[in-house]
Amino acid sequence: MLRRIALTALTTAALSASGSAVALAAPLPLPTLPLLDGGSPDHLTLTVTHNGETDGTYELTCHPAGGNHPQINQACDRLDRVTTWGRDPFAPVAPRAECTMIYGGRATAHITGSWAGRPVDATYRRTDGCEIARWDALVPVLPGAR
Repeated sequence: MLRRIALTALTTAALSASGSAVALAAPLPLPTLPLLDGGSPDHLTLTVTHNGETDGTYELTCHPAGGNHPQINQACDRLDRVTTWGRDPFAPVAPRAECTMIYGGRATAHITGSWAGRPVDATYRRTDGCEIARWDALVPVLPGAR
């Protein structure tokens, strides 16, 4: 509603400033703009496999908190802590990273959805030291290793 009022006022002001005497018979279609009320909540879908009892698909919504994730509030708090300007909390390991050759097991996770207004499509595994550290940085969003 606020978008419509703001855009109607801007359109009227623009027409008045240009000296146009065109009468508008019908309202103009509104362009898509970000919502002024904060938009939709952050929502992620996590699918965990080969991690024992924590295998499954979980929904996590933050701002406001909700879903069927086993640790909703702690997961949202963790994501808020690791989200900083200019850094993607879901970024993959850098291509030329030097990683220890430690095998952390067959566990995998896939996260999709949106966070902080950006799309998320990230895959996690525990195949070396860098991937294990990347996974562990998101616990309790991702379950701890079993």
